[in-house]
Parts: sequence; structure tokens; C-alpha cells
Amino acid sequence: MNKVEICGVNTSRLPVLSSAKMKELFLAKQAGDTTAREKLVNGNLRLVLSVIQRFTNRGENVDDLFQVGCIGLMKAIDNFDLGQNVKFSTYAVPMIIGEIRRYLRDNNPIRVSRSLRDVAYKALQVRDTLISRLGREPSVKEISQELKTPEEEVVYALDAIQEPISLFEPVYHDGGDPIYVMDQVKDEKGEDSAWEQELTISESMSKLSEREQAIIRMRFFEGKTQMEVAQEIGISQAQVSRLEKAALRHMRKDMLVEA
Repeated sequence: MNKVEICGVNTSRLPVLSSAKMKELFLAKQAGDTTAREKLVNGNLRLVLSVIQRFTNRGENVDDLFQVGCIGLMKAIDNFDLGQNVKFSTYAVPMIIGEIRRYLRDNNPIRVSRSLRDVAYKALQVRDTLISRLGREPSVKEISQELKTPEEEVVYALDAIQEPISLFEPVYHDGGDPIYVMDQVKDEKGEDSAWEQELTISESMSKLSEREQAIIRMRFFEGKTQMEVAQEIGISQAQVSRLEKAALRHMRKDMLVEA
């Protein structure tokens, strides 16, 4: 990644767009300004650079990864909804990662049957469409209904092309605390009493701010993802991550004192 120029782009001179300028360009794009999309792409190429750094240890050509990442960026720009209270970078980074992962799976030496791969790629396309339509990550059931394919077949197909990753692998970093894969995963045990039995949580939660209480309740009792929490309370996913970690720190400290 010591290259300054990637695919003919001088990375040291890439522009950085302010939030106000981003909104202005998205509104211009919606109004039919044909140059606004190009400005949005050029103004967000740093997102692509930040993502492809994660994949450089695989021996892949950096120029190829950059071009594939740009495809993900353009898809994100075309599908982004200003009406959703989500930062563009939070929305775009997973789409860029997804595009690169699809490219790497296509070049994976492990053979997956053509029919299984077709089901998986159709499921991924449907997933992207549903994310744009619903403003959230769709369930397997919703994807299978859209595809008119049994849930089990969708899961099997996606598993067949999925490359295993660590739950602690960072997917985005905005200069503060990184967002990890585990932060994107829904807590399926959030509705049972395991957390409450393990910790004397009620008293500890009462000492948190209202926003921190809401985040802990939605994350660990309602089993929502950080993206879902961010959309519900109107802040970025990175802010949810920081507030969640701070709240858990305070609760653990409080319970250690009580013990």
C-alpha cells in the first residue's frame, strides 16, 4: 500500500467532502445533475482505499481490488437514501466489502457447483435490493421469499461461498473505536434471561443515561444490531458502538464495586 498511484488515481490528492457538500451532491444527483454522481464517487474514493487495505495480505493485485471496490462504492451511491438517518460511510463500507468479497469468491480455488453459486449470487443481489428498499439488513426468510427459494437452500448456498472470518475482524474505522464483525451480528439470545441472571443489571442500568439505557435494552434484550439501534435513535453506528462500550464499562465497574 506504499503506492501513491492506484489505477491512475493519485491517492494523495483525493478530495474529502464535508457532510454539507455530500448532501448537496446527493440532492443534485436526485435532481438529474449528471456530474454530481461523478463528484460523489471521486469524493469518496478514500473509503475504497480504507477497505482494500484489509485485503492486501492475500496476494491480490491492489489495482484490481481498487476497481472492484469502486463498483461497490458506485452501487452504494446509487442506492443511498438521504431519508435514512445514517452516515453515507456507514452505509457504503459494508457494500464495498461485499463487492470485494464476491470478487474474491469468484477467484477462489475451492470449487462450488454452478447451480449453488447461482442461488448464492441471486440471494446476494436480492439482499442488496432489500437493504435499499427496507433500510436495514433483511432476514434469510425475507430473502428466500423474494427469491421464491426455500430458506434452507439459501443458507446452504451462501455458506458454500462464504469465506470464514473472525468475529473480531474490524469492518470499519472512523478514527474512533472500530466496528467489528460481532457488532453487526444480531444477538439471538437477547430475549432470554441469561444476561439478567448473570448480572444484577437493573440497578446498574438505572445509573446510565437514558440513551445508554436504550442502547443496552435494544442490543441485549431485544437482540437488535447496532445498525438497527442507530436508525431507531437517530445517531451513527459508530456512536452506538462507543456508547455501548462505555455503558458496559460503567456497568462492570459498578458491579465490581458492589461485589
